[in-house]
Amino acid sequence: MADSFRRYGAVVVVILVLVIVAGGVLLLYRQPWDRPALEIVMAQPSCRVTFCVYGEVENPGIYRLEECGLCIEDAIDVAGGFTSHADDGSVSLDADLQNGDVIHVPSRGGVPQRVNINTAGAWLLEALPGVGPTLAERVVDHRDENGPFGTTDELMMVEGIGEATYQGLKDLVTVD
Repeated sequence: MADSFRRYGAVVVVILVLVIVAGGVLLLYRQPWDRPALEIVMAQPSCRVTFCVYGEVENPGIYRLEECGLCIEDAIDVAGGFTSHADDGSVSLDADLQNGDVIHVPSRGGVPQRVNINTAGAWLLEALPGVGPTLAERVVDHRDENGPFGTTDELMMVEGIGEATYQGLKDLVTVD
């Protein structure tokens, strides 16, 4: 076997070199040299910001803007500005506005603002402790079907609001 390797070894090496060279030539030949270079473009990140403003602003609600670099003051401006009862000193106007922010503008004098259960949308009712999306929709549905609430304790007529839940809400809601 060693004798035949010496005899054919050079031939095998020459054949292997020819195969490698032929493969390289084939790769170079098939390379698409006439195509333009691939251009990589970095996309700008999305500047969509969705936020909620409620409390002592003229138009509380959920807003969506297509701008970058906004601050809390911009969010207040979009919501119509402060009402005359707003404690505007308690809000950090220069803080950056982030996607998903919930901004509450309290009223002056330490009196907590109450949510009017006769006019509040489900999104605002969800901000109340113990009220999730389902319960908020039940309150709105009950109001739509039966008319406005006469007193806050009528909330207990809504399925899912019992005495314990009402006790946690009674100082935070109003019908006026």
